[in-house]
Amino acid sequence: MVVEIPRWTNAKQEISKDDFLNPIKQDTKKGKLRFVRNCFPHKGYLWNYGAFPRTWEDPNVVHPETKAKGDNDPLDVCEIGELVGYPGQVKQVKVLGVMALLDEEETDWKIIVIDVNDPLAPKLNDIEDVERHLPGLLRATNEWFRIYKIPDGKPENQFAFSGECKNSKYAMDVVHECAEAWEKLMSGQSPAGGISLCNSTLENHRADAAKVEAIPSASNLPPAPIDGSIDKWFFISGAAV
Repeated sequence: MVVEIPRWTNAKQEISKDDFLNPIKQDTKKGKLRFVRNCFPHKGYLWNYGAFPRTWEDPNVVHPETKAKGDNDPLDVCEIGELVGYPGQVKQVKVLGVMALLDEEETDWKIIVIDVNDPLAPKLNDIEDVERHLPGLLRATNEWFRIYKIPDGKPENQFAFSGECKNSKYAMDVVHECAEAWEKLMSGQSPAGGISLCNSTLENHRADAAKVEAIPSASNLPPAPIDGSIDKWFFISGAAV
């Protein structure tokens, strides 16, 4: 997986589908940087949140079980290991299960994984092991995804399968389906829309060398200050872990 958002942070960072070479950048709305709100008792994201490269949730296909189309993004991943990651970090992970969030009438899979180097990794092989060794985490994950948009005036999210977290075999089937969808996207079998397909490895979409050289060199600037209001806790009526 590629880490986009480290655990306990709020900045809504994601792989940009529309930009050349798909960099990770902070999302904006109406010209302002986006942050996820803190819904009591949570602080920021509960896990290292990121995506599986070379996957795509096809918006042209309605999943037969969720009855909703894909969300047009790479497959989302929640890494539950003990170490806090950093944006752009590449982690080798073990797939444990999957939740099917229904976000604005789209299927938005959330793959539950653990870093293979985590001390708990040898003991976690399927979703029931997560509840055994990390009791309460799956319930908290379900709650977080249900309520995290409420402070911004949006309704509570819903889940397919009554919120059940499917096992590792089901999750791997989802990963394979989204990997096949990505291959169809890159081969031209599926319409790309506004997605930038330029990359550094595949011949049919290899990035132009001149454009790559024109990318500004890295500038190791300190983080900009974050407004203190981002730390506010929101108390959601009816929310329960």
